[in-house]
Amino acid sequence: MAGVMTEWATRVAETELSAALPRRWAHTRGVAQRATEARRLLGKNGDLLVAAATLHDVGYAPRLAITGFHPLDGARFLRDEHGADERLVRLVANHSFARLEAEERGLRDELASEFPLLEEPLLVDALVYCDMTTTPDGGRTSARERIAEIISRYGTDSVVGRFIRRAAPEILVSVRRIEAALAAQPR
Repeated sequence: MAGVMTEWATRVAETELSAALPRRWAHTRGVAQRATEARRLLGKNGDLLVAAATLHDVGYAPRLAITGFHPLDGARFLRDEHGADERLVRLVANHSFARLEAEERGLRDELASEFPLLEEPLLVDALVYCDMTTTPDGGRTSARERIAEIISRYGTDSVVGRFIRRAAPEILVSVRRIEAALAAQPR
């Protein structure tokens, strides 16, 4: 059963993404589905995971793309226009090792000062898992296939290509930790 935060997150993400970026909206829905499946690992933070998964790419919405760096643009939108929960905003700002992409873009200090990393490893890993095991169309994939897809879509030498190659080892470790935790859960 969805909580108030997840229902709100779905409304916000759908408003910003569904018409303007239907493929990004499909990815978002898939990431939210992975989060719904993984929420049992997070206990009382399950709703926070689902809300962050639902909003992680909201910064791609054309009207929100101020810097062109979607984690920062999305987090600022959630903070400034919605007064969203600080932990949610920090998860969105830093999802899937965004700090490494921020370095590539010269935005590391800005990201770090406004939205410090959340010191909740299981929650951070769970969001990485949800994002990095979901295709652009919302289907399931492996983290390795997702990384390869991102590199092929953006190009090896692009900002995103350089970032994802740097982040790949950390992404794979995060995904393995969550896959192991899910496998250990009683069915």
